[in-house]
Amino acid sequence: MYFSGLFQIIMIHRKMQDTITRYGIATLGLILVAIGVALSIKSNLGTAPISCPPYVVNLIGGLKVGQYTILMHLTFILLQIILLRKGFKAIHLMQIAAAFVFGFLTDAAIWSFSWIESPTIIWRSVLTVISVIITALGISLEVLGSAWMLAGEMTDAALAKVLHVNFRNAKIGFDI
Repeated sequence: MYFSGLFQIIMIHRKMQDTITRYGIATLGLILVAIGVALSIKSNLGTAPISCPPYVVNLIGGLKVGQYTILMHLTFILLQIILLRKGFKAIHLMQIAAAFVFGFLTDAAIWSFSWIESPTIIWRSVLTVISVIITALGISLEVLGSAWMLAGEMTDAALAKVLHVNFRNAKIGFDI
């Protein structure tokens, strides 16, 4: 009896460590994606499709890019609820936390890189390449962590499920 209780405690401890590790990796991914977004904005050569609406609205609105990013992700979550109805699970609400974390990280990254100037096309191109590499690494870590995901990808998955198409096709269509 004693050993079975001890075994359960050890297993719970391992699950907690696994969860902390997964969220740590996913959070590092979010940080890198936010840095990638900031660098792409600083390059002044364009942003990823998912970052474009918050950036453009930021140019004419009164909020920061990250704040508009939060609003956009919350809208995506509502769209998922409408699309999936009962198929939307409570765990998917973690996207709300991810939206706020990512929005704040994006604004922090943009602020952190406010000193960067991109006066030449060569420097802009270098910033763009660096942003693509950092963003790709961040997304890889986000997926590897298998913890919280941003609402854009989850919305693509919801569309793929409802429309009975490949995730890849839903992602491309949604980005367009």
